[in-house]
Amino acid sequence: MNQDEARVIVVDDAVDVAEAMAMALEADGYKVWVAHDGNEALALVAEHEPHCVLFDIDMPGLDGSELSLRLREAHGDDLILIAVTGWSGKDSRVAEAFARVDHYLRKPVDPAVLRLSLIHISE
Repeated sequence: MNQDEARVIVVDDAVDVAEAMAMALEADGYKVWVAHDGNEALALVAEHEPHCVLFDIDMPGLDGSELSLRLREAHGDDLILIAVTGWSGKDSRVAEAFARVDHYLRKPVDPAVLRLSLIHISE
């Protein structure tokens, strides 16, 4: 699959952060949808069947920890999960989410590091 076929959902309640990550991924050729909370992300996953979900941990309502749990329960290892947070792995929600994800990135996300995390979905 090439990058033009790789589908990614970006989830962050900070609209500017989500849009910036989406624009960087779209510039690299990925098909991207943006959600601003966990429930919206679940709906987008059901609708678009992405290859990867890139999500913030600290969101109101359905946070990234619960989102990662639901995605793993529903999709197993068929989805690549990438957690993005400014929080420490010592926080229990972050630690729980980190145990379920394929990669985790610290905010602010370096676009080069993000590209490396996604490279294998377009192979």
